[in-house]
Amino acid sequence: MAQAKDKRDVGAKAARKAVPKAAKGPKPHVAVDTGAPADENSQETNAKARKGAIFLAAVVGIYVVYLIVTGQMGEFLRALSSVDGGWIGWASFAFVMYFVFGVVAYAIAVYLDHDSPVGIRDLMSVEASGIFFGNLTPMMAGAVPSQIFRLTRTGLDVGEASATQFTRFIMFQFGVVLFAAIMLFAKVSYFFDTYGDIIFLNLVVFGVHFLELAVLFVVCLCPRFVMRVGNGLIRFATRRGILKDPSHFDEMVNVQVMEFSNAFKRAAQDLPSMGLTLVVTMLQLGCLYMIPWFVLKAFGIDADFLECLAAGSMVQMVASAVPLPGGTGGAEGGFIMFYGHMFGSATSAGFLIWRIVTFFGPTLLSAPLLGLRSKPGPSIYHRVQALLGRLPVGGAGARREPRVATIKGSQIAARAKGRGASGTGRAARKPTVTSKGVSIPMGKVKKK
Repeated sequence: MAQAKDKRDVGAKAARKAVPKAAKGPKPHVAVDTGAPADENSQETNAKARKGAIFLAAVVGIYVVYLIVTGQMGEFLRALSSVDGGWIGWASFAFVMYFVFGVVAYAIAVYLDHDSPVGIRDLMSVEASGIFFGNLTPMMAGAVPSQIFRLTRTGLDVGEASATQFTRFIMFQFGVVLFAAIMLFAKVSYFFDTYGDIIFLNLVVFGVHFLELAVLFVVCLCPRFVMRVGNGLIRFATRRGILKDPSHFDEMVNVQVMEFSNAFKRAAQDLPSMGLTLVVTMLQLGCLYMIPWFVLKAFGIDADFLECLAAGSMVQMVASAVPLPGGTGGAEGGFIMFYGHMFGSATSAGFLIWRIVTFFGPTLLSAPLLGLRSKPGPSIYHRVQALLGRLPVGGAGARREPRVATIKGSQIAARAKGRGASGTGRAARKPTVTSKGVSIPMGKVKKK
């Protein structure tokens, strides 16, 4: 009996040695999703947009009452009656090109992923979401969340969509700061001679945007430093009762910062594509800043084209710094400050037309585009390659469909036990634990 017991002990020890030990390191993160966060974010953005629309309608009403009370309505109507509609058409076309260049900038990022599920109509919807929700929320705060939500509807997971949008946001902000810097350098004497001490306000606003851009680059290039600082601030605020529920900020600091950094570094490896994106962004901003020049032409006023571009970049910076929907207050003040001497007595009418072309019109016209969806088919990369003749038209690969899904905890448990998603006893597809989470095979992807 003693010998048999010894043999069993030896066999047990050997079995334990045969089982490999798990590698040390961070535990895999299992993403559990109930669908609520995306819905809550979407509802919150929609609520802010409704409040912004009500606020802007009230602002228009106040503006009309102001013209009536001050006796400027007659002058305002006379100025409008002399407008050349052809130049207004060119101003509208400039904003259309602003929209087109925005879609192209997204398409460059999507092109790099050869099997991306995102199509051109999807990108039109994404750009329209940024215009619609950005115009109706303070400091365009609703633009980024709405665009991320729209990208997730194409088949990208939240991490991919957030990283794509964040990289695009950085390049856009870099373009804004670079464009303003070029204009300030090229027209510094014009600003001093025309506006005097106001140039210092320009420099302050420019400095704020530059610091914002610098912070974004620090997040992308030094993520671990940002994570250490962020976790320290979270602990400090939690201990003093400032944060009741730090889970949201914990997710942002410990997960999203690294995702954004990795996405930006991947994009930075393809410098030609980033350079092309920057060029497209500069062209996009140029289309927006040249619109006042067309409006001046509509009133029969000649102005220097480069001076209009320089003034437009300053107006955009001032308006984006005001925490009200549509930059209300900043847009009016900036326009009067930088274009008032050009328009003269037609300033009120010129401001209204400029605001309709760049704000009210695009906000209304972008709403029908929010529901655009791309049909299943080849990815943007394969379409371009087929157009260039490098791939046969019929042989372009199908878009990637998600093979790994973020699903509910009950579904993970069901699949781990060998049941299908509906629990009907289908053959088990074993989940695989990876460094990024739990990979659940979703079946074969058919290629068309």
